Amino acid sequence: MGDVNPAAGHVIVATGFNREVACLRGIAGVVPIAGGGDPARLRHRIEAALAAGARGIASFGMAGALVDGLAIGDWVVADRLTGAVELDCDPAWAAALAAALPGVRVGGVYADGRMIDTVAEKLRLGRHHGALAVDMESQVAGDVAAEHGLPFAIVRCVSDGARHLLPHAITVSMRPDGGVNAAAMLASLARTPGQAADVARTTAGFVKAMRELKRGAIAIGPGMALPA
Repeated sequence: MGDVNPAAGHVIVATGFNREVACLRGIAGVVPIAGGGDPARLRHRIEAALAAGARGIASFGMAGALVDGLAIGDWVVADRLTGAVELDCDPAWAAALAAALPGVRVGGVYADGRMIDTVAEKLRLGRHHGALAVDMESQVAGDVAAEHGLPFAIVRCVSDGARHLLPHAITVSMRPDGGVNAAAMLASLARTPGQAADVARTTAGFVKAMRELKRGAIAIGPGMALPA
């Protein structure tokens, strides 16, 4: 199991934006870390947090749907991770997460560190990998969990549908510190003002997903529901 103390009481949670981290504030037994679209930085921060020990590693936050039938605000719990890393999720943990979120879909999640923005690629990845959703952090979190012999889970809330094109202003919006790069968004809009309607629609989806993330974090509860 490497140098990790399995008796430590907390769970490390990898996510993307600081706003997703904020959804976990006040939840006991959770150490959230924002990836900010920088896989190397996220890995370093997870490894540093592991120095204090951890019971498990989870991936939490917003996700893009890869299949039809998933609406904004719907939850996905992974039974396996595919993409840059191929890994089964801890079945008992996945079952506990699913029990905490009625109506959740359970299945594969794809992650390779990219923000998948086009409809064609979303649908292709969903078909090819048999995955329900995609995020940008699970491949790092899963790889570190496997290296240290820790249980791993993915629980994500859909923020954009499979047939929703993410505009350029959104794809450049993530800062490495987990914040939002407003300057990059505005510069993109200035260059291509025709994307404004898509930006507004995407932002509305993110806002709805964030509300559901806050509610879901409370429903999941202490330690991200990792069984004792």
